[in-house]
Amino acid sequence: MKTDWSRATPIASSALPAELTTYLDAHRARDVDAAIACYTQDAVVTDDGHTYRGLEEIRTWLGRSASEYTFTTELTGAGRIDETHYDVVQHLEGDFPGGVVDLHYRFTMRGPLIAALHIAP
Repeated sequence: MKTDWSRATPIASSALPAELTTYLDAHRARDVDAAIACYTQDAVVTDDGHTYRGLEEIRTWLGRSASEYTFTTELTGAGRIDETHYDVVQHLEGDFPGGVVDLHYRFTMRGPLIAALHIAP
């Protein structure tokens, strides 16, 4: 069943699960080890039209995204569909093509860990 992200109810960023805050902080700090610890073994990430499956592929993606460009990230919004689906909007500015973008980080949780992350404008 496909998740209807348009049903997300806005929430304060302080209402995000602690595990998501830990991941977002680690991702912003480009701490690959701390970020990868937030995923399930069989997690799936989709970013920029590419899908990464499992911790090894996700670790490679995180390492590349942390070093490929210089950018700042600001959390500008958050929403919740249910206990397992969260949408976090982040504003990025940097030296990547276009220089500025607002991205949705759409998380599916399994227990305290991230089972899926889909990143898209």
